[in-house]
Amino acid sequence: MRSERHQMVKKRKKRRWKSIVAILLLIIAAVLIYSYYQFKQGMSAAQEQSEVQEEEYEFNGEEDQYGGTNILLLGSDSRGEENARADTIMVAQYHPDNGTYKLMSFMRDMYVNIPGYGESRINTALAQGGPELLRQTIKENFDIDLQYYAIIDFDGFVHVIDEAFPNGVEIEVEKAMSEKIGVTLEPGLQRLDGKHLLGYVRFRHDARGDFNRVERQQTVLKEVANQFTSLQTLTKLPKLVGVVTPYINTNMGTGNMLYMGKDVLTGGAPDIKTMRVPVDGAFEETTINGAQVLTVDLEQNKTAIREFLSQTE
Repeated sequence: MRSERHQMVKKRKKRRWKSIVAILLLIIAAVLIYSYYQFKQGMSAAQEQSEVQEEEYEFNGEEDQYGGTNILLLGSDSRGEENARADTIMVAQYHPDNGTYKLMSFMRDMYVNIPGYGESRINTALAQGGPELLRQTIKENFDIDLQYYAIIDFDGFVHVIDEAFPNGVEIEVEKAMSEKIGVTLEPGLQRLDGKHLLGYVRFRHDARGDFNRVERQQTVLKEVANQFTSLQTLTKLPKLVGVVTPYINTNMGTGNMLYMGKDVLTGGAPDIKTMRVPVDGAFEETTINGAQVLTVDLEQNKTAIREFLSQTE
């Protein structure tokens, strides 16, 4: 009798666990279906407006030697023409084990060796051989392994900001700006839409030129990351990824973007460490063939980069 009762209890427990597992599987399936639907809905709406050409580039990326995921971020000054130079060159690193986020900006006027083409400004590598040649150039000169790339042009930047931040991105504009940026900005704390934010990060007509421009670009990316975590939720992430996908040319899969986006959201506002290459004291401003360029001390810069990327906090 006791044995029969024991068997009945075991059967009930087994059925209960089966029910729990079935419910969990249904929830997971529902979440996946919902996420896919939101992703496709966002991408479909964005594709109707996007004019970005879907061109596939060769990119033989490798994993970072320090265990992080390095992404080559490129802002292109292309307006539809081929062989556009890189207007902005950055490397973003996400290290899942350390939970760190790092951002390096590369001055576009650095005079370096471009494999197969000789010495020139680093931003010409994109025009000469696409992101793969720029990857090789960064690897040869600065010993950085890059796994992914992402290219966004001016129009794409405007659309992405407007979609992700319909109320604008809050930025402290430090001075009046208008020269050669297509908009007029007044100083003060304000919310900038995509067009005005693009003007802000492109402005370079002040005493420090590109150096101040790089600082503003890093500031904007930090603010975008911080404000994104406060405005968005995990439920909105799939649709947002779908919205931005048509505007960005990248070899990153949707799953990679969702994974990194999820970690940003669940981890709160990220503490993004920044660096500029070349570092202070490791370059000279000079003129070569009539063009103003930066000649750099490669070994000193490589040492600074290694220290920056190997930091675990």
